[in-house]
Amino acid sequence: MGHILDVPSPGATCFRLLMVLYLFTTGMCIHMDSGGSHSMFTCESIGLRMCQDLPYNTTFMPNLLNHYDQQTAALAMEPFHPMVNLQCSPDLRPFLCALYAPVCMEYGRVSLPCRGLCIRAKRDCQKLLDMFDVTWPEETECSRFPDCDESYPRAEDLLVDDDPTDQSPMSVQRDYGFWCPRELKVEPELGYKFLGVRDCSPPCPNMYFRREELAFARYIIGAVSIVCLSATLFTFLTFLIDVTRFRYPERPIIFYAVCYMMVSLVFFLGFLLEDRVACNAANAAQYKTSTVTQGSHNKVCTLFFMVLYFFTMAGSVWWVILTITWFLAAVPKWGSEAIEKKALLFHASAWGIPGLLTVTLLAMNKIEGDNISGVCFVGLYDVHTLRWFVLAPLCLDVLVGVSLLLVGIVALNRVRMEIPLEKENQDKLVKFMIRIGVFSVLYLLPLLTVVGCYLYEQTYRSDWEVTWVQERCREYHIPCPYQVEQTSRPDLVLFLMKYIMLLVVGIPSVFWVGSKKTCFEWAGFFHGRRRKDSGAVNESGQVLQEPDFSQSLLLRDPNTPIIRKSRGTSTQGTSTHASSTHLAMLDDVRSKASSVHSKMSSYHGSLHRSRDDRHTPPRGAEERPLYGSMPRLNEQLSRHESLHRLDGQSRHGSMRDLSKAPSTNIRHASGANHAAEEDGATA
Repeated sequence: MGHILDVPSPGATCFRLLMVLYLFTTGMCIHMDSGGSHSMFTCESIGLRMCQDLPYNTTFMPNLLNHYDQQTAALAMEPFHPMVNLQCSPDLRPFLCALYAPVCMEYGRVSLPCRGLCIRAKRDCQKLLDMFDVTWPEETECSRFPDCDESYPRAEDLLVDDDPTDQSPMSVQRDYGFWCPRELKVEPELGYKFLGVRDCSPPCPNMYFRREELAFARYIIGAVSIVCLSATLFTFLTFLIDVTRFRYPERPIIFYAVCYMMVSLVFFLGFLLEDRVACNAANAAQYKTSTVTQGSHNKVCTLFFMVLYFFTMAGSVWWVILTITWFLAAVPKWGSEAIEKKALLFHASAWGIPGLLTVTLLAMNKIEGDNISGVCFVGLYDVHTLRWFVLAPLCLDVLVGVSLLLVGIVALNRVRMEIPLEKENQDKLVKFMIRIGVFSVLYLLPLLTVVGCYLYEQTYRSDWEVTWVQERCREYHIPCPYQVEQTSRPDLVLFLMKYIMLLVVGIPSVFWVGSKKTCFEWAGFFHGRRRKDSGAVNESGQVLQEPDFSQSLLLRDPNTPIIRKSRGTSTQGTSTHASSTHLAMLDDVRSKASSVHSKMSSYHGSLHRSRDDRHTPPRGAEERPLYGSMPRLNEQLSRHESLHRLDGQSRHGSMRDLSKAPSTNIRHASGANHAAEEDGATA
């Protein structure tokens, strides 16, 4: 719908002034209640001065030219008013009234004027049109009307049983859908769209909340963004102090923190800029109010969208990669080096998939300003884009990540229950499992809350929009909704919860790096010292690479009976398990031999002190030879040396057996275990 007056010449200035004066007189010419701009689309009495004294006296709105009410139609008819008064053609007035105030018939029927009527009116008044510099409107071109030559209205148009004004509203009401108000209209080249209507944009500030509520929400979002930015920045700087500390499988936590550091930075900038990026400025001269920014014409808004959407999706993908690395370390028993060889694939997936989605949305021109947080995102007013580009990726990431996480935790718990480990490694493994669980809960709870808010918004968005149109239709002079059964307004708490949880998702990264070791590293950094053992792995991540723990994981076959060190009975197993059991037994003997060496050292030291200080040995000791136990001790030392050789041979044999495909069964007698224990004790 546009103004049909086009006055390019300077001489038309007076005619423009006449139109302005007519604005004040139109209200006097329209006999309708000034409090309502339309009559809920029932048949209404004609109030247009030009269309009085016609064969019919009722019309309906919106009319055939999409005018909301009779007041708007009167403004559009004003350029033809002088020609009607001059009576340039007897067909001009019936033709104009057929378009601007058509006859109201029974529901569903519309009567168009004939093409012959249009041709005669335009031909007879062409000279006056040129004189007043009035262009014949494009929407009234004669080729648009049916090829006939009858007067308006036709006889059948007036055949109604009852007076149309007495019909019940239900019999004549229609659903006209959403009509974009003049205040929300935008230039066609921008490609805006609102509620399914092109060249239209949502209003700013937000269409659901008051300014006071928006100010409160913006301060809350700004405060949470500062907290998230501080936590993720601390995590990233801790990693930069010692880049070798966080190895796989926990390295993705660092990249996950970097993603949400960028997300919180965008929200913080949106808090500082308020509506200057998310909204277009109002234009009072053109009766344009402030509207939401859409598309990629606003460069700052486009940049905000690219950073926010890309790193939001990348953060969720990095969490999935984190669960994949935990799964590889817990189930197939991959080491840090083996997982790190897949780092290129991890980075390609974590940055490539969000990049592809971002480029797709840019090509589809689906960017929308968020007049609550001040940023630009996607799916704020388009529920279809929200469903496929926000909800679907997040739900898929949650599903895959939780599945891998549960499988990994179950595998680690089975290892803890079935494989005997040293108490120190048992404690580290339990601590590692607890940290994984706590970190996952701290991540999943906010993310699931965000998904729930999006699902709730997706479900009730249409009700909110219908309620908004019903409340503002009279103010905007647009059709009100037809047969509204349910109305509802969104709660500000819902939107606040969505934004807060979207930022809280990034905070758990600081709990993973928070430890005494981190404090020592920062203290050394501020004092200008660097740790010499920079290659050390984080204690929790080191659990999976402990020699005792990793050896038990690598040498164990789930289908073979468990061989425990404490048992002395014979147990059947493969050569691999025999070698591991023998190695464990040798480790036990070596530990006992080392204690004997320490006792010998202390004994020799006491003898040297006795010679120098002339110390007299206690009674009873004189009767025993001073080195009476040495033959026995030498015998044990020779046995210890033979055990060393046996240890080397057994390890060499174990590696040779592991390289062979067939496995050989070996039976360990209880006497061998008993002999080894006796040797260690007597040594």
